Amino acid sequence: MEDEALKRSVAKDIVLLKYVGICPVVVHGGGPEINQWLDKLGIESSFVEGQRVTTPQAMEVIEMVLTGKVNKSLVHYINLGGGRAVGLSGKDAGLIQAKRYEKKDLGLVGEITRINPEILIQFEQNGYIPVISTVGYHPDGTSLNINADVAAAQIAIALKAEKLIMLSNVEGILDTNKSIIKQIVASEIKHHIEVGTISGGMIPKVNSALSAIEGGVRQVHVISGDTPHSILLELFTDVGIGSMIKAS
Repeated sequence: MEDEALKRSVAKDIVLLKYVGICPVVVHGGGPEINQWLDKLGIESSFVEGQRVTTPQAMEVIEMVLTGKVNKSLVHYINLGGGRAVGLSGKDAGLIQAKRYEKKDLGLVGEITRINPEILIQFEQNGYIPVISTVGYHPDGTSLNINADVAAAQIAIALKAEKLIMLSNVEGILDTNKSIIKQIVASEIKHHIEVGTISGGMIPKVNSALSAIEGGVRQVHVISGDTPHSILLELFTDVGIGSMIKAS
């Protein structure tokens, strides 16, 4: 979401959720902004299976951009919309504890070992909206780059959330005719991956959704972040606007 008007709109919708008794927790990445700053500083960046290979130099920029620029921008827009947002990174109060990714050498990419939701619960109980940048905390103090979809799923599990909403740059999960699959049961996801209905960048997103479902989250919604008021349209209309993944 690079459009300023769209950022304001999404922030106001998040505030509205708080007003009607839902307790939103915002988890964000910041790929486009990170790419821009790495380019400005002349730091090369590569990807392996959709994950950024993270050198110490790149990690320094990633942490700066995510916890400084992107996080505080979202906090600003939510506060401007009438909410009370608090910006956090995964390092605050040991929120996202992680180890280095072991399956491939991706540098300072993290694999979550534990979510400590205590600080989020305290903020929620006092009327605040937590906004979390996905920089993980290694026991030795090293910052680790965590995939935002993975982090959101694990935080949803730790909070025993009813729903996980993924804002994407696509309208939802599409079938072979490029039509949105409005509802899908988690057990059907693997079949759609095998036959190629779900492919490319949507695979890690739905895998994170499956992790959330398996961890007790009842529903995961994949919706377009480019459509004004998409969160409200998905949650408060009968037909919705994106794809809903259900446990059964």
